[in-house]
Amino acid sequence: MIKVERVPAEVTFPLRQRVLRPHQRVEDMALPGDDDPHSGHFAAIDGDGRVVGTATVRRERPPWEDGTVDAWRLRGMATEEGWRGRGVGGAALAAVLTHVAAHGGGLLWCNARLPAVPFYERAGFSVQGAPFDEPGIGPHVVMARRVDGVNRT
Repeated sequence: MIKVERVPAEVTFPLRQRVLRPHQRVEDMALPGDDDPHSGHFAAIDGDGRVVGTATVRRERPPWEDGTVDAWRLRGMATEEGWRGRGVGGAALAAVLTHVAAHGGGLLWCNARLPAVPFYERAGFSVQGAPFDEPGIGPHVVMARRVDGVNRT
């Protein structure tokens, strides 16, 4: 059983470093915008209190649309190896979608590793352009989807 919570950015760093960027140090996981109050950092936590999944979202325009103002970038999606295929990533992504919707919605985009493309497609994302190589990490593709905002009355 897992629960997903909004957490400070640094709570996500150790898992992100182990899974996504083992060639870097934990201290290198901080990104510009981590401290923005609109950014959301989410951790999937198991019954023993361990972080087994992460996701981060922040306001950021996609590189292909200079005029998009209601855009969000998903980063740091990571799931502990033994927890993959058990809904952890989906639960973390659901928290991101709820966060974006609560903040007015908009375009949600990410740079997805090629093996993760089917996961994002199941969540309504579509590929935007050709694959590219992220130096030191490997092949990626940009993916995006729209998120409707929640009507606050």
